[in-house]
Amino acid sequence: MSLRVVVADDQALVRAGFCGIVAATPGLAVVGEAGTGTDAVEVTRRTRPDVVLMDVRMPDLDGIEATRQITGSPGLASRVLILTTFDLDEYVYSALHAGASGFLLKSTQPAELVNAIRVVAAGDALLAPSVTRRLVEEFTRRPVPRPAAPEPPPARVPAVRLDAITGREREVLALIATGLSNSEIATKLSISEATAKTHVGHLLTKLNARDRVHLVILAFQAGLVQC
Repeated sequence: MSLRVVVADDQALVRAGFCGIVAATPGLAVVGEAGTGTDAVEVTRRTRPDVVLMDVRMPDLDGIEATRQITGSPGLASRVLILTTFDLDEYVYSALHAGASGFLLKSTQPAELVNAIRVVAAGDALLAPSVTRRLVEEFTRRPVPRPAAPEPPPARVPAVRLDAITGREREVLALIATGLSNSEIATKLSISEATAKTHVGHLLTKLNARDRVHLVILAFQAGLVQC
């Protein structure tokens, strides 16, 4: 079964380019397009894709709020991959807090975009390698923004306590921080992908982390990798 993708971008030519890449790739299918944030939310709720490619700056409703509405929709499991023009768009930080599964630069090569769609659809978070360190620096410097709606704010990254994790889990955590997926971690450590996924699950539980993005932050704060 093909992975279902919605493409949201206010520039028709850019949108057509992404749609062309997706449509030309075996195992992927475009199920909807949107030129505004409002349309992106409506199309996503109607078509229920696996992944939404979301531009940040769009008219009517920006990509951040569209992402928040999509990830906050009950029963909707679509994952959002932010596409941005700049290395560290000021809005991307907020988009991750809104529930995005990661982001890539619009200058990404087609093969990398296709891989990113598959990684995100599989449940992994993905950060563009060229911006991971700057994102971590920005994440740890800023306070967590509180939403205007009366909903609980995103959890802060907990104090770094790595004494509860095993040596192997430390290795996995360090590799997560470099942007590797579960399958890539498995290859790097000569273990099965299922075992790598189990280690990631243990890390999320033991470190009280919300998602892989928080695990990246923890790894940098703990000094497992350096900015």
